[in-house]
Amino acid sequence: MDLSVTLSGLKLQNPVIPASGCFGFGQEYLPYYDINMLGSFSFKGTTLAPRFGNELPRVAECAAGMLNSVGLQNPGIEKVIAEELPRLRAHFHQPLIANISGFSIEEYTACCKKMAACEQVGLVELNISCPNVHGGGLAFGADAHSAAAVTAACKKVCAKPLYVKLSPNVTDIAEIACACEAAGADGLSLINTLLGMRLDLKTRKPILANGMGGLSGPAVFPVALRMVWQTYQRVKIPIIGMGGVACARDVIEMMLAGAAAVQVGATNLVNPMVCKEIIEDLPGVMKELGILRLQEIVGAAH
Repeated sequence: MDLSVTLSGLKLQNPVIPASGCFGFGQEYLPYYDINMLGSFSFKGTTLAPRFGNELPRVAECAAGMLNSVGLQNPGIEKVIAEELPRLRAHFHQPLIANISGFSIEEYTACCKKMAACEQVGLVELNISCPNVHGGGLAFGADAHSAAAVTAACKKVCAKPLYVKLSPNVTDIAEIACACEAAGADGLSLINTLLGMRLDLKTRKPILANGMGGLSGPAVFPVALRMVWQTYQRVKIPIIGMGGVACARDVIEMMLAGAAAVQVGATNLVNPMVCKEIIEDLPGVMKELGILRLQEIVGAAH
């Protein structure tokens, strides 16, 4: 069985990638298994300056998933490059995915340039769900024009493949995807979390201090699958699919819809062994379904 996949010329030993925000910088998972078995992983979303994040509480449970409003807490790009990446080098020898965020095009390009210069980074993942402080606070990914502008600016300074992570909180995600492709994106990551909220019945107020947060977990899988399907029909660049992936069969389903690789997010927080289990289960599921090479099934359901 051949589990290897390719993303913009970057070969991964398998398509299983822990998603940004759900795997930190990998250190917490070292006691559980050899993380070097992963295809890659997208490390914690990094910004130019350190961020404390949103006020507590930041997490709320719900059926078949969770809400989070962490707010991009991270130590800042200089510390990530100087401390986190060297520490990780001892345990992880696959190419990394550097997830970056910003609140202006200038911040995005600065982060992009710095991360792309790191030898360990195989590709840069641009999270455009952040509010544009110079554009009235609307997220960069909320409309095609803003998404294309930040993509084009980052592509000019990025020496590595550039993948744009898209928000599902839009009318037509495929339209945004097409705009990013036209602006030079090498690939796409989708979906980010869906906007949701929970109320405390006793206080009659939102559970999250921020009011609303991002919904992730198995509940969003059918929505993510639909958006990967729709986007695959409109673009020619590779897609990393994510959203509610929890088992090997979900990986196969996501790849059939058009994903060239698959990220696993919230399930890591429930079962820290999930990525290991998926990688170990994939050959058996492939045999059952008559699949010899995973790369050959990308988009095969179309």
